[in-house]
Amino acid sequence: MPTHSETRALPYTAQQMYDLVADVARYPEFLPWNSAARIRSVTPRADGAEVMEADLVISFKVFREKFGSRVVLWPAEKRIETEYLDGPFKYMKSDWRFADRADGGSDVSFFVDFEMKNAILQRVVGVVFGEAMGRIVRAFEARAKVLYGPGGGAA
Repeated sequence: MPTHSETRALPYTAQQMYDLVADVARYPEFLPWNSAARIRSVTPRADGAEVMEADLVISFKVFREKFGSRVVLWPAEKRIETEYLDGPFKYMKSDWRFADRADGGSDVSFFVDFEMKNAILQRVVGVVFGEAMGRIVRAFEARAKVLYGPGGGAA
């Protein structure tokens, strides 16, 4: 149902942005509507990936929902894939990709696709979806500025 896709050129390295997005446990510190995060497990795989299972609690107005997801971290490729495990969604998947730019900084690509189980919640989300995605992307950018400084570069 709702999908969102965008690529942004940022003054931070691909590694810095990958590290920021991969640090799921810190999301409640800076992401809007994210009131809690718990890492269930992290399991290394033979192919170089790590599989993290995590719970996030999303709070928006009168709604408070916990959902579980499986996050596959690909550090060598600087890619993060997320799929839904349990909670209020029918399905949810997202994908982050990070690539250094020849002129400095990096391109950060983000894609999300989901549908809620609850039709009322789906309609509420649908009304604010565009603005919500914009706020989330801006929150990651603001967090990078706090962690790495306004000009980016090496950590």
